[in-house]
Amino acid sequence: MNSDDASNRDAMTIEETSQSPRFTQWVAFLMCSLIVMGSCMEASEYSADKTVVANQKWALSCSVITFILTMGICAMHMSPITSIFIINTKVEGGLIFVLVAFWSATVAIVSDAENGLAVNEDGAVSFGNLYYFSWAGFVICITLMASFLRSVYQIDVAGEIKSRSARLTLWASAMATCLVVMGSSANVFDNTCAVEGEPEAFCGRTKLGVALGCIGTIIALCICGMKIATTKAPFLLEASGS
Repeated sequence: MNSDDASNRDAMTIEETSQSPRFTQWVAFLMCSLIVMGSCMEASEYSADKTVVANQKWALSCSVITFILTMGICAMHMSPITSIFIINTKVEGGLIFVLVAFWSATVAIVSDAENGLAVNEDGAVSFGNLYYFSWAGFVICITLMASFLRSVYQIDVAGEIKSRSARLTLWASAMATCLVVMGSSANVFDNTCAVEGEPEAFCGRTKLGVALGCIGTIIALCICGMKIATTKAPFLLEASGS
């Protein structure tokens, strides 16, 4: 009877170690990369400007590479044999950082009105699926990176209040959101407010968006760094930052 219990516990241990806390996020990122890849193919148009053509090809290439890598990672998660080579390993960490780099380039190109993909010349969103899912994928990338760092440093086992991992994913999401606000506001300002005759109130709001996004990004980055490098971030700093 004792041997049966021991074998059952061993089986449960193997099953638990083969499950990743990030599998849902990987699947969500796979869906985003698929939608962005298809949208890039649909939104890409012929242009006489070689720079625009090169940027469109680069965005499409990044989305294709990201989709292939993410699909392979999700497939490895589904098997207990292959999952041990990807879950909480240096391979997963390296792939996450590579995907963050590729996806950052994709978002930068997609959000630039000069490339004629998701944003038109007036700075308005012309291709909703491409624009919003590219930014959603960026947020998922950041949360994946934060979740991986928590698992590697083994900082998500304590309680929500005492652990240094408390609210780390939320702060990482806040940082990604502030980057979205800052980048979008800067893009609108460059494409709209650079033209004379634009209302001062509108341009003032875009400047406010850039400033708030920049400040929020710096605060969230500092708090995330303190949570990873030290035991915890000061509560007053978190309270004032939020």
